[in-house]
Amino acid sequence: MSGYKCFSYFYDQLTKNISYKKRAEYFDALIKRHGGKKNILLDLACGTGSLSEEMCRMGYDVIGVDNSEDMLNAAIEKKIESGLNIQYLCQDMTRLDMFGTIDVTVCALDGINHLPDISAIERTFERVSLFCEPEGLFIFDINTPYKHKNILGNNTFIYDMENVFCAWQNTYIGGENCRVDMSLTFFELTENGSYERYEDEFSEIAFEENIIDELLVKSGLEIAAKYDYDSFDPPRTDSEKLVYVTRKV
Repeated sequence: MSGYKCFSYFYDQLTKNISYKKRAEYFDALIKRHGGKKNILLDLACGTGSLSEEMCRMGYDVIGVDNSEDMLNAAIEKKIESGLNIQYLCQDMTRLDMFGTIDVTVCALDGINHLPDISAIERTFERVSLFCEPEGLFIFDINTPYKHKNILGNNTFIYDMENVFCAWQNTYIGGENCRVDMSLTFFELTENGSYERYEDEFSEIAFEENIIDELLVKSGLEIAAKYDYDSFDPPRTDSEKLVYVTRKV
């Protein structure tokens, strides 16, 4: 498995520590604080649909978009089980194409960092802005260069889960985009007691605030607020992740 195929298979196990209900409540609070509408919500880079499900339960009309068919297959399985009315589309964020305008777009869990370069981030902002309702909101979180340099760096992380063991090795490349290459090796316990091995790899990039700010403004998105991750506190010099709240001009 490669190209997020393996990652998507184990994704929900890797993110078991995340409370998507609390994440949805936080995004809902941001939307209310900044005058957004509880109407059509786009979950950009929705992954396996966990946040989409929680936002739908809160009363939003949710569209989930992801570029990975494997991620979306997992999301659709959840939708079938929950019976929630969520629409899922397989699209590249840089080529986002909606049927109409969107009231609120959210992009969680460093989805923007998974884009390959600065031009891809710019194209994504432009597409979100294009389909954003006037005065509509675009809210996203993003890893900072501080996190890439000091937390992810050249470190290895071990996840010992039920029936699955994962070794996550990072290689810090650096440069203007503070790139980190990530290599994941999974060992899954099979029914006969042996372990099956899977591997996947991908990269994440991070840019300084001023660069992200410039791209947003250039795309017609006004920065309403920036917060330290999962809070209403202002960003710090050692913030690992920032939350942007932007509004279509």
